[in-house]
Amino acid sequence: MKKYVAECIGTFTLVFIGCGTAMLVGCDPDHGSGYLLTAMAFGLAIIALAYSIGNISGGHVNPAVSLGVFMTGGMSGKDFIGYVIFQIIGATMGSAVLAGIFGLGSVEDKTGGLGANGLAGVNESLGAGFIVEVILTFLFVLLILGVTSKKHNHGSFGGLVIGLTLIGIHIIGIGLTGTSVNPARSLGPAIIAALSGNTAPLSVVWVFLVAPLIGGALAACVHKTLEK
Repeated sequence: MKKYVAECIGTFTLVFIGCGTAMLVGCDPDHGSGYLLTAMAFGLAIIALAYSIGNISGGHVNPAVSLGVFMTGGMSGKDFIGYVIFQIIGATMGSAVLAGIFGLGSVEDKTGGLGANGLAGVNESLGAGFIVEVILTFLFVLLILGVTSKKHNHGSFGGLVIGLTLIGIHIIGIGLTGTSVNPARSLGPAIIAALSGNTAPLSVVWVFLVAPLIGGALAACVHKTLEK
């Protein structure tokens, strides 16, 4: 249970810091400061979590990462299910807290939807958004599996490498899909946004659930092949 609670807290933290930053500063690629700040917020949150809860649960805070770890034999099916459930709970709690803060404080949400993912950057193309999320998640999970591989000891720098990579992935992905690469991070804001009256994110959230999981599964298959 400690591992599940750690994943819940971790995913809460990721959404609260990452999506909260996006809500405050906006993610318009034509105005780079907010764009870069949001990318850095997600990456720095992952670095912090890697060194705080990484020794408890591995610091997945992402169902796509957990799927990759499960498929490469790094966790049991029971733990995979437990991780995903508590990751979603954490993301939803983080979004609910943000909705409360921004609502009670009358602070403008510059994303218009609690930092939820969307397809405006790819002209609302489901196909383009799907491909972007598969590729970005594939690259991210493949890196994580490589960095955390027991065959190649990267010492204490693993969390830093993962966090910096996530910053890079957000830099290219925010303007396209808002960068999900994490089904829990997408589902939490979409649910709370829908409860607040904005159903647009929930209508396309399936893209940000299915595509990252496919990307994570592909990364696991490639990693297993390359590690042989």
